Amino acid sequence: MALLWIFSCLAFIGATYGCGAPSIPPVISGYARIVNGEEAVPHSWPWQVSLQDSTGFHFCGGSLVNEFWVVTAAHCNTKTSHRVILGEHDRSSNAENIQVMKIEKVIRHPNYNSYTINNDVTVIKLASPAQINARVSPVCMAETSDNFSGGMKCVTTGWGLTRYNAINTPARLQQAALPLLTNSDCQRHWGSNITDLMICAGASGASSCMGDSGGPLVCQKSGQWTLVGIVSWGSSTCSTSMPGVYARVTMLRSWIDQTIASK
Repeated sequence: MALLWIFSCLAFIGATYGCGAPSIPPVISGYARIVNGEEAVPHSWPWQVSLQDSTGFHFCGGSLVNEFWVVTAAHCNTKTSHRVILGEHDRSSNAENIQVMKIEKVIRHPNYNSYTINNDVTVIKLASPAQINARVSPVCMAETSDNFSGGMKCVTTGWGLTRYNAINTPARLQQAALPLLTNSDCQRHWGSNITDLMICAGASGASSCMGDSGGPLVCQKSGQWTLVGIVSWGSSTCSTSMPGVYARVTMLRSWIDQTIASK
Protein backbone atom coordinates (compact mmCIF):
# COMPACT_ATOMS: atom_id res chain seq x y z
CA MET A 1 0.00 0.00 0.00
CA ALA A 2 1.46 3.34 -1.00
CA LEU A 3 1.99 5.72 1.85
CA LEU A 4 0.95 9.30 1.34
CA TRP A 5 3.71 11.32 2.97
CA ILE A 6 2.65 14.69 4.27
CA PHE A 7 5.46 17.15 3.75
CA SER A 8 4.86 19.52 6.58
CA CYS A 9 6.64 20.21 9.81
CA LEU A 10 7.35 22.90 12.32
CA ALA A 11 9.66 25.60 11.06
CA PHE A 12 12.85 26.06 13.04
CA ILE A 13 14.70 29.34 12.78
CA GLY A 14 13.09 30.15 9.46
CA ALA A 15 13.94 26.84 7.79
CA THR A 16 11.04 24.85 6.44
CA TYR A 17 11.21 21.44 4.88
CA GLY A 18 9.47 18.12 5.26
CA CYS A 19 10.29 16.14 8.36
CA GLY A 20 9.78 12.47 9.08
CA ALA A 21 9.39 11.59 5.40
CA PRO A 22 12.30 9.49 4.10
CA SER A 23 12.97 9.72 0.37
CA ILE A 24 14.01 6.05 0.59
CA PRO A 25 11.18 4.25 2.42
CA PRO A 26 12.13 1.93 5.28
CA VAL A 27 11.10 -1.74 5.18
CA ILE A 28 10.22 -3.12 8.59
CA SER A 29 9.65 -6.84 8.97
CA GLY A 30 7.77 -7.16 12.23
CA TYR A 31 9.56 -7.49 15.52
CA ALA A 32 13.10 -7.82 14.33
CA ARG A 33 16.02 -7.19 16.64
CA ILE A 34 18.89 -4.81 16.94
CA VAL A 35 20.26 -7.50 19.23
CA ASN A 36 20.68 -10.29 16.62
CA GLY A 37 19.74 -7.50 14.22
CA GLU A 38 17.99 -6.65 11.04
CA GLU A 39 19.86 -4.38 8.68
CA ALA A 40 17.96 -1.25 7.68
CA VAL A 41 17.37 -0.34 4.04
CA PRO A 42 20.34 1.96 3.34
CA HIS A 43 19.50 5.62 4.04
CA SER A 44 15.86 4.87 4.92
CA TRP A 45 16.28 6.58 8.32
CA PRO A 46 17.85 9.81 7.02
CA TRP A 47 17.85 11.63 10.39
CA GLN A 48 20.03 8.97 12.05
CA VAL A 49 23.47 10.33 12.92
CA SER A 50 26.60 8.69 14.22
CA LEU A 51 28.50 10.52 16.94
CA GLN A 52 32.19 9.75 16.62
CA ASP A 53 35.39 10.76 18.35
CA SER A 54 38.47 12.04 16.53
CA THR A 55 39.59 8.48 15.73
CA GLY A 56 36.31 7.66 13.99
CA PHE A 57 35.07 5.51 16.88
CA HIS A 58 31.24 5.44 17.00
CA PHE A 59 30.06 5.94 20.58
CA CYS A 60 26.43 7.11 20.31
CA GLY A 61 23.59 7.84 17.92
CA GLY A 62 21.45 10.91 17.50
CA SER A 63 18.66 12.42 15.41
CA LEU A 64 18.79 15.39 13.05
CA VAL A 65 15.84 17.67 13.86
CA ASN A 66 16.74 20.52 11.50
CA GLU A 67 19.70 21.59 9.40
CA PHE A 68 21.62 22.94 12.41
CA TRP A 69 20.53 20.77 15.33
CA VAL A 70 20.86 17.18 16.51
CA VAL A 71 19.15 15.63 19.54
CA THR A 72 20.98 12.92 21.52
CA ALA A 73 21.23 11.60 25.09
CA ALA A 74 22.92 13.58 27.85
CA HIS A 75 24.72 10.47 29.10
CA CYS A 76 26.65 10.26 25.79
CA ASN A 77 28.85 13.11 27.10
CA THR A 78 29.28 14.63 23.65
CA LYS A 79 32.06 17.22 23.35
CA THR A 80 32.73 19.93 20.79
CA SER A 81 35.83 17.95 19.72
CA HIS A 82 33.57 15.12 18.54
CA ARG A 83 32.08 14.84 15.06
CA VAL A 84 28.53 14.30 13.77
CA ILE A 85 28.34 11.99 10.76
CA LEU A 86 25.28 12.36 8.51
CA GLY A 87 24.13 10.17 5.63
CA GLU A 88 25.97 7.06 6.77
CA HIS A 89 24.76 3.47 6.50
CA ASP A 90 27.83 1.24 6.29
CA ARG A 91 30.56 2.55 8.57
CA SER A 92 33.08 0.18 6.97
CA SER A 93 32.61 1.75 3.52
CA ASN A 94 34.55 4.69 2.13
CA ALA A 95 32.21 4.97 -0.85
CA GLU A 96 29.27 6.67 0.90
CA ASN A 97 28.65 10.35 0.38
CA ILE A 98 28.62 11.22 4.09
CA GLN A 99 28.69 14.64 5.72
CA VAL A 100 31.27 14.99 8.49
CA MET A 101 30.09 17.88 10.63
CA LYS A 102 31.97 19.85 13.26
CA ILE A 103 30.15 20.76 16.46
CA GLU A 104 29.70 24.38 17.51
CA LYS A 105 27.82 23.85 20.79
CA VAL A 106 26.77 21.00 23.06
CA ILE A 107 23.95 21.89 25.46
CA ARG A 108 23.03 19.28 28.03
CA HIS A 109 19.74 19.50 29.90
CA PRO A 110 20.53 21.45 33.10
CA ASN A 111 18.49 18.99 35.17
CA TYR A 112 20.07 15.82 33.79
CA ASN A 113 20.66 13.46 36.69
CA SER A 114 23.22 10.71 36.12
CA TYR A 115 21.83 8.67 39.03
CA THR A 116 18.14 8.66 38.11
CA ILE A 117 18.89 9.25 34.37
CA ASN A 118 16.09 11.80 34.29
CA ASN A 119 16.20 14.50 31.57
CA ASP A 120 18.60 12.40 29.48
CA VAL A 121 18.79 14.81 26.56
CA THR A 122 21.44 16.96 24.92
CA VAL A 123 21.12 19.17 21.85
CA ILE A 124 24.07 19.65 19.51
CA LYS A 125 24.46 22.69 17.27
CA LEU A 126 26.38 21.97 14.09
CA ALA A 127 29.09 24.44 13.08
CA SER A 128 27.63 24.57 9.55
CA PRO A 129 24.22 23.58 8.19
CA ALA A 130 23.55 20.02 7.09
CA GLN A 131 22.87 19.64 3.37
CA ILE A 132 19.34 18.24 3.24
CA ASN A 133 18.95 15.66 0.49
CA ALA A 134 17.57 12.17 -0.19
CA ARG A 135 19.95 10.64 2.36
CA VAL A 136 19.93 13.38 5.01
CA SER A 137 16.69 14.90 6.28
CA PRO A 138 15.16 15.71 9.67
CA VAL A 139 12.79 13.73 11.84
CA CYS A 140 9.62 15.33 13.22
CA MET A 141 9.53 15.75 16.99
CA ALA A 142 6.64 14.71 19.21
CA GLU A 143 4.53 17.60 20.44
CA THR A 144 4.09 18.20 24.17
CA SER A 145 0.39 17.35 23.78
CA ASP A 146 0.92 14.08 21.87
CA ASN A 147 -0.07 10.74 23.37
CA PHE A 148 1.59 7.60 22.08
CA SER A 149 -0.27 4.71 23.63
CA GLY A 150 0.97 1.39 24.97
CA GLY A 151 1.08 -1.34 22.33
CA MET A 152 1.80 1.04 19.46
CA LYS A 153 4.56 -0.34 17.23
CA CYS A 154 7.53 1.98 16.83
CA VAL A 155 11.08 1.61 15.50
CA THR A 156 14.52 2.20 16.97
CA THR A 157 17.71 2.33 14.92
CA GLY A 158 21.41 2.34 15.62
CA TRP A 159 24.87 0.86 15.26
CA GLY A 160 24.82 -0.53 18.80
CA LEU A 161 26.04 -3.98 19.78
CA THR A 162 24.08 -6.90 18.33
CA ARG A 163 24.76 -8.82 21.54
CA TYR A 164 25.92 -7.36 24.83
CA ASN A 165 29.29 -9.20 24.85
CA ALA A 166 30.12 -8.58 21.19
CA ILE A 167 33.59 -7.19 20.56
CA ASN A 168 32.56 -4.74 17.85
CA THR A 169 29.47 -2.78 16.87
CA PRO A 170 27.99 -3.65 13.46
CA ALA A 171 29.19 -1.74 10.42
CA ARG A 172 25.71 -1.35 8.95
CA LEU A 173 22.75 0.45 10.49
CA GLN A 174 20.36 -1.89 12.31
CA GLN A 175 16.66 -1.44 13.08
CA ALA A 176 14.12 -3.02 15.41
CA ALA A 177 10.35 -2.72 15.60
CA LEU A 178 9.22 -2.48 19.22
CA PRO A 179 5.87 -2.01 20.96
CA LEU A 180 5.53 0.89 23.38
CA LEU A 181 4.70 0.06 26.99
CA THR A 182 2.65 2.16 29.35
CA ASN A 183 4.77 3.45 32.22
CA SER A 184 2.78 1.34 34.69
CA ASP A 185 3.61 -1.77 32.63
CA CYS A 186 7.24 -0.71 32.47
CA GLN A 187 7.34 -0.25 36.24
CA ARG A 188 6.53 -3.95 36.60
CA HIS A 189 9.99 -4.56 35.14
CA TRP A 190 11.94 -1.58 36.46
CA GLY A 191 9.93 -0.37 39.47
CA SER A 192 10.30 3.21 40.65
CA ASN A 193 13.27 3.77 38.33
CA ILE A 194 10.70 4.66 35.66
CA THR A 195 9.59 8.29 35.83
CA ASP A 196 7.28 10.49 33.74
CA LEU A 197 10.37 11.71 31.88
CA MET A 198 10.83 8.23 30.38
CA ILE A 199 8.99 6.02 27.92
CA CYS A 200 9.58 2.29 27.48
CA ALA A 201 9.51 -0.02 24.48
CA GLY A 202 10.37 -3.63 23.82
CA ALA A 203 10.29 -6.68 26.11
CA SER A 204 9.09 -8.44 22.97
CA GLY A 205 12.19 -10.25 21.74
CA ALA A 206 14.02 -7.09 20.67
CA SER A 207 16.29 -4.64 22.43
CA SER A 208 18.52 -1.63 22.03
CA CYS A 209 22.08 -2.14 23.23
CA MET A 210 25.31 -0.28 23.99
CA GLY A 211 26.19 2.09 21.15
CA ASP A 212 22.53 2.75 20.33
CA SER A 213 22.40 5.40 23.09
CA GLY A 214 21.16 8.81 22.01
CA GLY A 215 19.54 7.38 18.90
CA PRO A 216 15.89 7.59 17.90
CA LEU A 217 12.73 5.78 18.86
CA VAL A 218 10.28 6.86 16.17
CA CYS A 219 6.56 6.26 15.74
CA GLN A 220 4.30 7.18 12.85
CA LYS A 221 1.92 10.08 13.39
CA SER A 222 -0.25 11.22 10.48
CA GLY A 223 2.09 9.42 8.08
CA GLN A 224 5.23 11.10 9.41
CA TRP A 225 7.94 9.44 11.45
CA THR A 226 8.07 11.28 14.76
CA LEU A 227 10.78 11.24 17.43
CA VAL A 228 9.07 9.89 20.56
CA GLY A 229 12.07 8.63 22.53
CA ILE A 230 15.84 8.96 22.84
CA VAL A 231 17.70 5.72 23.62
CA SER A 232 18.62 6.08 27.28
CA TRP A 233 19.13 2.93 29.39
CA GLY A 234 18.07 -0.66 29.93
CA SER A 235 19.28 -4.14 30.74
CA SER A 236 23.07 -4.39 31.20
CA THR A 237 22.96 -7.56 29.08
CA CYS A 238 20.56 -6.05 26.49
CA SER A 239 17.97 -8.66 27.45
CA THR A 240 15.20 -8.88 24.85
CA SER A 241 12.68 -9.72 27.59
CA MET A 242 13.26 -6.43 29.43
CA PRO A 243 11.96 -3.13 28.03
CA GLY A 244 14.42 -0.52 26.91
CA VAL A 245 14.02 2.91 28.46
CA TYR A 246 13.99 6.08 26.39
CA ALA A 247 13.90 9.77 27.30
CA ARG A 248 10.30 10.90 26.66
CA VAL A 249 10.36 13.62 23.99
CA THR A 250 6.85 14.94 24.78
CA MET A 251 8.15 15.92 28.24
CA LEU A 252 11.39 17.39 26.91
CA ARG A 253 10.06 19.16 23.82
CA SER A 254 9.60 22.57 25.47
CA TRP A 255 13.20 22.60 26.72
CA ILE A 256 14.48 21.48 23.29
CA ASP A 257 12.48 24.22 21.53
CA GLN A 258 13.52 26.94 23.99
CA THR A 259 17.18 25.94 23.78
CA ILE A 260 17.22 25.86 19.98
CA ALA A 261 15.40 29.19 19.75
CA SER A 262 17.75 30.94 22.19
CA LYS A 263 21.03 29.80 20.63
